[in-house]
Amino acid sequence: MSDKNCELIAKSIGGQAVIEGVMMRGKSIYCMAVRNINTKEIAVEKNPVKSLANRAKLLKLPFIRGIASFVDSLVLGMKIIMRSATLSGLDEETQEQKKSKLDIWLENKFGEKLTDYIIYFSVFISIILSIGIFMVLPVWISSFITKFFNVSLWGIGVVEGLVRILIFLAYILLISKMKDVQRLFKYHGAEHKTINCFESGDELTIENVRKHTRLHKRCGTSFLIIVMIVSMVVFMFLRTDNVTLRVLSRIILVPLIAGISYEIIKLAGRCDNIFVKIISAPGMALQKVTTKEPEDEMIETAILSLKGVLEEEGTE
Repeated sequence: MSDKNCELIAKSIGGQAVIEGVMMRGKSIYCMAVRNINTKEIAVEKNPVKSLANRAKLLKLPFIRGIASFVDSLVLGMKIIMRSATLSGLDEETQEQKKSKLDIWLENKFGEKLTDYIIYFSVFISIILSIGIFMVLPVWISSFITKFFNVSLWGIGVVEGLVRILIFLAYILLISKMKDVQRLFKYHGAEHKTINCFESGDELTIENVRKHTRLHKRCGTSFLIIVMIVSMVVFMFLRTDNVTLRVLSRIILVPLIAGISYEIIKLAGRCDNIFVKIISAPGMALQKVTTKEPEDEMIETAILSLKGVLEEEGTE
């Protein structure tokens, strides 16, 4: 295989930390490796990637594909988190607790489809909460700040953007103090180090992976930071002191901002020039919080997950 083809394959690999494991995603399949907390054995599962973009050519167009990818990531992310809880053995502890009448009624009513309904409902609630916290709340906070300091219409967008970034950073720092989240961040570090090892051309061993950085330009953390920056720039051009109109415009423009941010993160993954380094810098800095140095057993799950993808896609 040529170096160019290897580079293209590497750019198509993405991943996500899950409960006691790592998921790696290629073009056609994703593979999840999870260690059971009771038996210490690693379960490896492979499934085909079901992308919205494959259902219509329109969803493959620039900017629009970013919206489809964002929805795909939310649905898949929720699905694999729930599945990893089962594989890790955490679900067994939960199931030992007595089921409520509501749990029994839901299982009888929806049967095997209950899990799918829970996933879609969770994604819907996540989107609503994210818009409320990171789009609507900054508008209200910034409206009080700008009135108090008599800020111009042009400056409203800047103040709002800074408030949004501060809320996001406060949220990240707050959850990073939780013990379970810190462990998840270690698996996040294992995911990045393993992908970086593969992209460098090194053999996938625990020793080789450990030598690589836990930071990566295509990380979802970088994507979220870019979303914050893009939203600040876009909203600077929507100059109105009407709070209701500002809230509505922020909600309506969420898909556009997601689409623009997706194209920027794709550019960062393909290129390595000064412009890309500048736009990637904030996200890379934040990854020092959202990733931690992993233990060897965590790296092992990440390697097995990545190898599962590579074996299926004919790259080994």
